[in-house]
Amino acid sequence: MIPVDNHLHTKLCGHASGEIEEYIDAAERKGIREVGFSDHLPLYWLPPGKKIMNYAMDENDLPRYAERVRQVGSNSPVSVKLGIEADFVPGYEKTLENILSPYPFDFVMGSVHFIDGWGFDNPDEMGEYARRDIDEVYERYFTLLRQAALSGYFDIMAHPDLVKKFGFRPVRDLSSLYEDTARVFKQAGVCVEVNTAGLRYPAREIYPSARLLEVFFRYGLPVSIGSDAHHPRQVGNGLEEAVGLVKKIGYREIATFTGRKIKFVKIY
Repeated sequence: MIPVDNHLHTKLCGHASGEIEEYIDAAERKGIREVGFSDHLPLYWLPPGKKIMNYAMDENDLPRYAERVRQVGSNSPVSVKLGIEADFVPGYEKTLENILSPYPFDFVMGSVHFIDGWGFDNPDEMGEYARRDIDEVYERYFTLLRQAALSGYFDIMAHPDLVKKFGFRPVRDLSSLYEDTARVFKQAGVCVEVNTAGLRYPAREIYPSARLLEVFFRYGLPVSIGSDAHHPRQVGNGLEEAVGLVKKIGYREIATFTGRKIKFVKIY
């Protein structure tokens, strides 16, 4: 039995499909006891009137999203948590705080999808990799990830090596980046997500890699798990493999959140 799928998107996020109820039904059929919805926060750093189509929810949808998750979850056969996935963009921390603060989130996921304005995980912008030094891309990505953790706004760091999504791998040894990132995550007191979406993309690997997860384990970082489902049929996909991986690394419990407070579920 899968204890939790802590990373579900709905049609409100701009690039997913399916109603909240459909995700819950899928989770119940698969024996998942708890789900966390984490649609993408509006792109708060963009100038008024500017949008990136089909990427995140409109700011007018955020109150409706929070209300609907709470409403549907109050009469659900599985436990339902209200989360959000928020991009970190340096220089806009106060704006992020202002947009998050009115809502009773159970958890806030921090993610990095943009490197200095470049949507590096967007298939439409994949051609930019040919114009970049891949080692520098990884360096910048992990620098932003560490800044995000230290901002204090996030409970969970989502898909912490997302930069490998399209299968572009660095030449350099990543050991120092992994060590530095784990050290900062420990200092920041964040949880790490084990996210199975990478299995669906050219990376063909869970986020994070086993090697990076080993470093996180050595630093005593807790882990959550999520399918990053963008359609009800993806709910729970790969999570048995994720649980197997975290157990192999040495973990014996999975983190879940209520009211921004961490708790743990044993895995056997």
